[in-house]
Amino acid sequence: MNLITADYIYTPEGFAENRTVAYSGKIEAIDTLQALTEKYPDADIHYAGKNSVLYPGFINTHVHLEFSANSTTLKYGTFMSWLDSVVENRNDLIHMCDNALMLNKIEEMLHSGITTFGAISSFGAELEACMKAPQRVVFFNELIGSNAAYVDALYNDFLERVKASQACTPEDRITPAIAIHSPYSVHPVILQRAVQVAKQNNLPLSAHFLESQDEREWLEDGNGGFKAFFEKYFNTSTPLTTIDEFMHAFDTYPAHFTHCVQANEEELAYLASKGHSIAHCPRSNRLLGCGRLAIEQLRTLQMPFTVATDGLSSNWSLNIFDELRAALMMHHAEPLNQLSQLLIQSVTSDAAKILGINTGSIEAGRESDFAVITLPDAPSSLEDIALQTILHTQKASEVYIGGEKVR
Repeated sequence: MNLITADYIYTPEGFAENRTVAYSGKIEAIDTLQALTEKYPDADIHYAGKNSVLYPGFINTHVHLEFSANSTTLKYGTFMSWLDSVVENRNDLIHMCDNALMLNKIEEMLHSGITTFGAISSFGAELEACMKAPQRVVFFNELIGSNAAYVDALYNDFLERVKASQACTPEDRITPAIAIHSPYSVHPVILQRAVQVAKQNNLPLSAHFLESQDEREWLEDGNGGFKAFFEKYFNTSTPLTTIDEFMHAFDTYPAHFTHCVQANEEELAYLASKGHSIAHCPRSNRLLGCGRLAIEQLRTLQMPFTVATDGLSSNWSLNIFDELRAALMMHHAEPLNQLSQLLIQSVTSDAAKILGINTGSIEAGRESDFAVITLPDAPSSLEDIALQTILHTQKASEVYIGGEKVR
């Protein structure tokens, strides 16, 4: 048995002072140090240090590791100029992205206290690196393919990748999952099949949706930037589906939709009514000129969301605190402390519930995944801790996964 004590602990009831956690592989109890030393007299005791805050390990629900080689190659500013640059440079970037580079970026996530991440995988090339990662990984096998002549072959390849992730052992800490690339890139027939696979196997499900205004114009009218894109690369000028058709494909199983920046109030309300959630990637949305997710509408709808980094194809770091600071500034009309609390919740308990994993909260029975951060000075009140954490943290001081200290 181990005891870890910090000046402040983030619990499901909020921040608490001078509490101690008893843990082995899972959390056993939360109480005062005196009470827990009496209960576990032989336990090893660790004090996290002055101005320390003990959090559950942070969760990054949406990251693309396959583009980790990008730094200055891809073009930012508008979604279509970025997408064109992805098509032009994709093969080179993927070729440069070997396991060593992906593991380096996984380590970067670990340093910011990320103990679980959702890896969106188009080809399965990330699986080996994810199996070597110290973190827990929700491995989203991504389905992509819109050409009717090739969709069956692409779907069969997708199923093989799903099976490969399902074959991982518990020691690999891999949770198999399914991702749908987007409504403009997946044929409706195989989309329905993939949703059924997720439902039948109780796998987490994700999908990019309404990221840009160009996507909205294409799905609504067959116009906009995607018209020229599809004519150039796919010799077609007709969208495969509509916004409503795509949403209804997920009616029977909850999905974690990514972006939804261009979803209107009615569409958000419909998604919320079906139990869906949203992965919010503020830096990616800004760099690609997509706009701002209306999280005030999500709060009104009581629709859960997570804050996620997306991949290095549309970001400059995988540090969760960089992302939280961006969200803090992007949603400038929100009350600061209230927003800070919501953002911390979005990368802990809400993220764990959405992904269906037994982490994200410091309470008995949860996995012993922790991130210790150290504030530069004592906070003026418990209500300020979330804000001060976001403002002042670059790296976690300590990180634990399954009760083992990993940094």
